[in-house]
Amino acid sequence: MSAVTQISRYWHTLRYLRPGQFVHRLRFRLARPSPDLSPAPPPRVRSGRWVRSAERRASMTAPDRFRFLNQEHSLRDWDDPALPKLWRYNLHYFDDLNAEGAGERHAWHEALMARWIAENPPDAGSGWEPYPTSLRIVNWIKYALAGHALTPAALNSLAAQARWLCRRIEWHLLGNHLFANAKALVFAGCFFSGPEAEAWRRRGLAILDHEYGEQFCSDGGHFERSTMYHALALEDVLDLLNLSRAYGGEFAEPRAGLVQAVREWLAAMTHPDGEIGFFNDAAIGIAPNPAALEAYAGLLGLPALAGTKRPVTDLPDSGYARVEIGPLVALIDKAPLGPDYLPGHGHADTLSFELSLYGQRLLVNSGTSLYGESAERLHQRGTAAHSTVVIDGQNSSEVWSGFRVARRARVRNERIEVQGEGVSVAAEHDGYTRLPGRPVHRREWSFSADRLKVVDTVSGTFASAVAHFHFHPAIRLTRDAEGFAASLPDGQTIRIRFVGGDPKLVESRWHPEFGLSLAKPELIVHLDRDTLTTTMSWSP
Repeated sequence: MSAVTQISRYWHTLRYLRPGQFVHRLRFRLARPSPDLSPAPPPRVRSGRWVRSAERRASMTAPDRFRFLNQEHSLRDWDDPALPKLWRYNLHYFDDLNAEGAGERHAWHEALMARWIAENPPDAGSGWEPYPTSLRIVNWIKYALAGHALTPAALNSLAAQARWLCRRIEWHLLGNHLFANAKALVFAGCFFSGPEAEAWRRRGLAILDHEYGEQFCSDGGHFERSTMYHALALEDVLDLLNLSRAYGGEFAEPRAGLVQAVREWLAAMTHPDGEIGFFNDAAIGIAPNPAALEAYAGLLGLPALAGTKRPVTDLPDSGYARVEIGPLVALIDKAPLGPDYLPGHGHADTLSFELSLYGQRLLVNSGTSLYGESAERLHQRGTAAHSTVVIDGQNSSEVWSGFRVARRARVRNERIEVQGEGVSVAAEHDGYTRLPGRPVHRREWSFSADRLKVVDTVSGTFASAVAHFHFHPAIRLTRDAEGFAASLPDGQTIRIRFVGGDPKLVESRWHPEFGLSLAKPELIVHLDRDTLTTTMSWSP
C-alpha cells in the first residue's frame, strides 16, 4: 500500500469521529483509578416480581469446561493468550448463570463465581475491562433476582465492580458498549440501596436517557444496523423493563413506546425459519433468538405483535425493507453502513438482500464467524461476501482492519411501489464513485407471488462488474439448458435465468455462527454490458 493510499485511508476513517472520542480515548488510556474494595451497600428490598429473562444456550459443559463460539476449552487461565480474546471475554460474561437449564448447574455456578473472585483481583486482566464487567454485573444480579442468594464475598465483589465501572465508562467507544455500561450501573443501583447505589442508578439512567434517542432509529432499529446487536439491544430494554417492575415505580423504565418499536423491527428482519437476517456483523447464537425474546416480552405482559404479513414493510430511518408475497420473504439492505462515528460492525453490503421461499432460506449473505484482524475477517466484511455487486474488484465501502471503515457508501434515489399484487423496490449507491470512472450501482427488485426479477445497472466507466448470489447450504444448484435450477430441501424448484452476464457456479462458505463455516453454492455473474437482469421463477 502506498503512503498516499494509507494517509487517505486514515483520513477518511478519523474524520468522522467525534472530538470527544479522541479526548476520552486518551483519558481512558492514561487514567488508572484505584479499586475501591469497601463493603457492599445493603441490598434493596424488592416490591415487585422479577420474571424469567430470555435464555441463551448453555455454555458450561463441566465445572471447568466451556463452549463459546463453537469452540470448547477447559478453564486453566482466565486470560489464556492461546485463546481468542472474544472467547476469553465470553468466559467473563457469566451468561450461563441465566441460560437454558441453569438450575441443573447451580453448584457449578456457585463454585465458578467464588473462583472468579479469588483469581481475578480488581483491575487484573480482560475480565475487568468495562464491557465484560458490565455484562457480568447484570448476569450476577439477574441470577440473584431469580432467587439465588449471593455470598457476602460475591456481594462485595459486585459492589467493587460497579464502583470500578463507574470510573471506566467507555465514552471513547460509545454505541452498544456505552449502553451496556449504563445498563449495568442501573442494575447495580437498583439492586443495592443507599446514597452510593442511588448515584450509580442516576448516572446510568442519565446515560440511557440520552442513548435511547441516539441509538434507536425512529423505526425502532438499532443505529449500528446489525441485526445481531439489535437483538441484544431488545434484550437490554426488556431487562430494564423487568428490573423496573421488580423494584416498583420507574426505577429503570425504558422510554415509552421504545420496546414495541424495537420488537417490531426485529420481527420484520427475521426470516420464516425464526432466525435473523445477516446484515453487517450478524450471527446466530450470540443474542437470544427472536422467539425467546418474544416469549420474554409475553412474560412481562406485553401484547403479542400483530405480525408482518403485508406486501412491504419499509424501515426508512434504519434503511431496510421486508417484502412478503405468497411464499416469498425478502430482506433488503438500502441502509447506511452504520453511524458515521461508529462503523466498526459494518460490512460493505450495500444493496445486498436475502431471500426465503416456502419457509427455506434461498439467498443469503455470508455471515460472521470471527472478529479480530485477519484476511478472513476482511473477506467476511467485504462486498463479495454478500449478495450484491462488486465493481473493479473493490469494496463498496472501504472496510479495513477488524473494525475500521474509511470512505463509505451512501444510498440515494430510493423508491418503493406496490403495484397490484406486486412490489417494486429500487435504490442506488455512490460507494464506487471514488474510483476513476465514478461508477454507480443501481438495483431494482420486482417481486410477485411466483417471480423475482433483479435488474443491476452500472453507470459510469468501469473495467469489471460482478454480481454475487450466495445460496444457502441446503440448496442444490444444477445447470439446465437456459440457466440454473435451484432445488429446495422440500422439493420445490426455482428456475434462474440471466440476461447480460455470464454465470459461474462456485463453492464458497457460509458463516451462520461464530466459529462455524459451511460450504454453500454461489453464482458469480460477470456483467458483459452495463445491465444484468436476473430472473428467478417458481410455481405459485
